[in-house]
Amino acid sequence: MSSYVNGMGANMGKNTSLLDALPSTQGTLHVVMLGLDSAGKTTALYRLKFDQYLNTVPTIGFNCEKVKGTTGRAKGISFLVWDVGGQEKLRPLWKSYTRCTDGIVFVLDSVDVERMEEAKMELVRTARSPDNAGVPILILANKQDLPGAREPKELEKLLGLQELAGAGTSSPQGHMWHVQPACAITGDGLHEGMEALYEMILKRRKLAKLCKKKAR
Repeated sequence: MSSYVNGMGANMGKNTSLLDALPSTQGTLHVVMLGLDSAGKTTALYRLKFDQYLNTVPTIGFNCEKVKGTTGRAKGISFLVWDVGGQEKLRPLWKSYTRCTDGIVFVLDSVDVERMEEAKMELVRTARSPDNAGVPILILANKQDLPGAREPKELEKLLGLQELAGAGTSSPQGHMWHVQPACAITGDGLHEGMEALYEMILKRRKLAKLCKKKAR
């Protein structure tokens, strides 16, 4: 597990769902952080939480922290972020965490081109899950400080973002997405990414309201 793990999971009963275990989160947005192992998810989470670099180890299970936006309209907004382990054997569990979520943060190792196809496969699988229809997706293009890091435009092509069903459409069922270059160790780009995610969440809610009015 990470060096800093929220103890919530230890208190969950066998018949308790993840959402039942959530603390009172009125006004708090529920966000799930996914991605392949070693992409930098936990490092990003604790940089957002504590504004400092914490040395972490592979997550077996999940970490959960409440973080606050610091820029733009997201300033002061609370996000309850679930950071879920990215090892292959843990990925089938992702769908348990994304159910009823407000947004998905997919953390990507921008240097690891060899596993880009694997990352694409997991991202597409997550996006096309019926439970995740219309959920905004922030692609956090991590490790931009390293030599060989791919730029956002190239990552869009490598991940096939335009091919995602409804990607970038104005339909509340289609996925809005944003690629944010970032470095989890220094914190560069992380809060800008959360601001972009918040803007997409607001846009999705606005579209949903318009569709309801039209349906009446």
